[in-house]
Amino acid sequence: MPRELVVFGVVLPALVPLFLLCFVIMWRLDKVFSGRNLYRHVWHPPLFRLALFGVLFSLAGLLVYGRP
Repeated sequence: MPRELVVFGVVLPALVPLFLLCFVIMWRLDKVFSGRNLYRHVWHPPLFRLALFGVLFSLAGLLVYGRP
């Protein structure tokens, strides 16, 4: 995967699409967790959401850039 993407003449880091993809995945997971009332088992739901997004984004970045 290239390190930079050119979109309408603007150079963006390649992590921007990964960020958006992780945001969509996190949004869907949040809907599932809220719908099934799973957040009642979590001490601090906003902190859990942030940590889950961090894990998803880190894994996506490692999958793309972790290979030599």
